[in-house]
Amino acid sequence: MNLELWIGMLIAAVGTYLIRLLPLLWMQRRLTRSGENGPVDALPKWLVILGPMMIAAVLGVSLVPRTPDAAGWLATLIGLGVTLAIWWRTRSLGWPVMGGVLTFGVVVIVARSLM
Repeated sequence: MNLELWIGMLIAAVGTYLIRLLPLLWMQRRLTRSGENGPVDALPKWLVILGPMMIAAVLGVSLVPRTPDAAGWLATLIGLGVTLAIWWRTRSLGWPVMGGVLTFGVVVIVARSLM
């Protein structure tokens, strides 16, 4: 591998590490300063809302195919249906994602080969 690739990987690794480390250090310091109020009052209100908002954003982006043709929309709808059906049956996170992604891929390959 060339030097530019190693530098890029190092920057990505440090960035990923800092994305996880800095909020942890921030919350540890905030919890230490909260003292008698306890950890419940130390958690900012915006942080409670941030998780569901990020999940909604990822879901919204996932529901629009990268190439908005008939095959992409068909694969998205069928993949979403399979994901929901597997989730309804298992109530887990891993199997529905795997089933939806595999279904999406198969439908895209079949639909684009037929068109």
